[in-house]
Amino acid sequence: MLCGLVGGSDDAAPQQAKMIEDELHDVEREDEAMEMEPEEEREEEPARPEPPVVSAPEPSRHDYDEALFHRYYRTRDPLIREQLVMNHMNLVRFLAKKFANRGEPLDDLIGVGTIGLMHAIDRFDPERGIRFATFATPTIVGEIKRHFRDRGWAIKVPRRLQEVNLAANKAVEQLTLKLNRAPTVQEVAEAIGASLEETLEGMELGHLYELVSLDNELGDDEDDSRSRLQDYVGKEDASFEELGMRSRLEDAIRRLTPRERKIIILRFFKGWSQTDVAKELHISQMHVSRLQHKALARLREMVESEEV
Repeated sequence: MLCGLVGGSDDAAPQQAKMIEDELHDVEREDEAMEMEPEEEREEEPARPEPPVVSAPEPSRHDYDEALFHRYYRTRDPLIREQLVMNHMNLVRFLAKKFANRGEPLDDLIGVGTIGLMHAIDRFDPERGIRFATFATPTIVGEIKRHFRDRGWAIKVPRRLQEVNLAANKAVEQLTLKLNRAPTVQEVAEAIGASLEETLEGMELGHLYELVSLDNELGDDEDDSRSRLQDYVGKEDASFEELGMRSRLEDAIRRLTPRERKIIILRFFKGWSQTDVAKELHISQMHVSRLQHKALARLREMVESEEV
């Protein structure tokens, strides 16, 4: 076939060259197809799954706190204690919010609860196997309740008597149900394990928890002419102070010389002028003025120094 192409005429040369070129292209395509067939026929081997990467589990918050508690229990390191306080502030906030809207700022309650939290951290034993939140909750709540007891009393009352008052009130309720009558003070004292005098004092202090306002109205609601409590409260009488001052002044006047005493009486008790006093004593008006000034200075000194 190639020989025939070579032996042709010159006019057919371009056509023969193109045929040769197309034939060469066909051969190349057949060669490429033959090279690709084995790869297409060969089955791909399934990829082996990579083994999973096994990493150590991260410690939980509970495990971290437990480790801190063990370290603090052994070392009593204040830095570890501070870290434990910060880690459990959410517990304090949660418990403090239960006592909100009772007349005390929430920040103050959180501060009081933090004190209870620190007490709980100091007393917590991690070897006992209980959760710290379970252990600390009663301590924190108790500290907040004591805060309300201390701040709720209208008059400052010792903590011991406050506790006696609370115990006595509970004992009265229990004994009333048990005895079907009001218990005596002696029975209440025996129930709470306190002395008779201490029990009686604690029960009487219950009236001091909340004082009665002087603006409280007395009488029935239907009474239009109701009065207030302050209407029956006595006022300080200014005449009592004047009476004491008058008594001291009279004693001081008696200590003056006869001439000074007469000048004071005529000038301030009878209302005479200095001219009239001068004529009465047969001395000059200027002399009367000097004696009067001297007598007043002595009276002031004796009254203020309470020598009389």
